[in-house]
Amino acid sequence: MTEQNRLDELRAGLERTRADIQRFSEAAGREAPQLLPVTKFHPAGDIALLAQLGITDVAENREQEARAKAEELPDVHFHMIGQIQTKKANHVARWAHSVHSLDSEKLARALDRGVALAQERGQRKGTLPVFIQVSADADTARGGCPLEQVSGLVTIVEELENLDLQGFMVVPPLDSEPAEVFTRVKGLVEDTSEQLGRSLKLSAGMSADMQAAIESGTDIVRVGTGIMGPRPVV
Repeated sequence: MTEQNRLDELRAGLERTRADIQRFSEAAGREAPQLLPVTKFHPAGDIALLAQLGITDVAENREQEARAKAEELPDVHFHMIGQIQTKKANHVARWAHSVHSLDSEKLARALDRGVALAQERGQRKGTLPVFIQVSADADTARGGCPLEQVSGLVTIVEELENLDLQGFMVVPPLDSEPAEVFTRVKGLVEDTSEQLGRSLKLSAGMSADMQAAIESGTDIVRVGTGIMGPRPVV
């Protein structure tokens, strides 16, 4: 495929996705949420083409893959939405524009230390925006902080000097009703916003459940296949 053909594909995917977001938002009587394209498994060249189309921010799931892309494309903001091993926190702290998958005190403290180290080395300016990933079914094997532990983790993150709590992220379990999950976590966003005295955001909704997330009030939708197309064959 030529570069121009791929650019046209990506443009079409973006236009379809944005049209869907606008349609769902208008039907729900609300403003459209932010679109965060998910570019995992796709080459850095595709992200460079997205940049030509005006995309400044993308999301990645795997640290090593994301780090390499961030080094190749320093003008693009890369957001981490996948699970993070504590030992990789120093790496993530260097390249991530934000983290949507903070789910434990151990990881929070590791990221806090990583940001401090990156600042000392001139690899990062400012704090690291983070979203606490909520586990709707307490199955932490898939990532996420159980609902009953979220309040304690919020307190810890608020005390850490180098992390900036932006809100909450959730991925509905496969056997759940997405709308119920999104509505529950949206309530958590609103309650925590009131407690902290500032507005927090909800990061929720992917290609398959985007409509339910928008109807539930999400602020950010993370869309991969709808924009990028099928995963490349390696």
